[in-house]
Amino acid sequence: MMEKDRLGAFIDAVLAIIMTILVLELPRPETYDITGLWALRTNFFAYALSFFWLGAMWVNIHKSYHAVEKISQKTVWSAIIMLFFSSFYPYATKLIADAFWNKAMQGLYGVVVLLITFSVLGYYKQLEGKTKEHKDILMLHKQKWIWIDVIFKMCGLLLSITLFPPATSIAVLVTLLVLVIPNQLRHSD
Repeated sequence: MMEKDRLGAFIDAVLAIIMTILVLELPRPETYDITGLWALRTNFFAYALSFFWLGAMWVNIHKSYHAVEKISQKTVWSAIIMLFFSSFYPYATKLIADAFWNKAMQGLYGVVVLLITFSVLGYYKQLEGKTKEHKDILMLHKQKWIWIDVIFKMCGLLLSITLFPPATSIAVLVTLLVLVIPNQLRHSD
């Protein structure tokens, strides 16, 4: 059986690398002035959105991890799956940064976001708590706002591939600012 701290350190390290790759994907401006920076506005938006979304994911994982009593092989493999899908995030972010109004690129971004979301929920299901209080912390996947988050992201994905390409990015931004971060702050220690 793996020690919980070792798995936690691995998750932290991989997410830190993924978040670092995000900034490395930012292009240099064509001209070194305000005009050059303004031309990269979708790149900066995509970077900031993705960075803070991954950061919020890490905060939820970190908060729930204190309640973990033991790590099973299922927990380890669910973490591997979660990190696998997360590793696609810089690629999907780069694609929407480069082609923000493209239906296919926003659709891919939405699929990656949903795969990460579902794999995180699967990971939470594998965690085991030691007391009722701890189990309540670990039951994040059963909280109502999580499912509103998922439905909103799915609607954003559908709108992106049919009518309005940026809908996926907007859905991720709205869920981050209206659901995820406020719920994290409301339940902070």
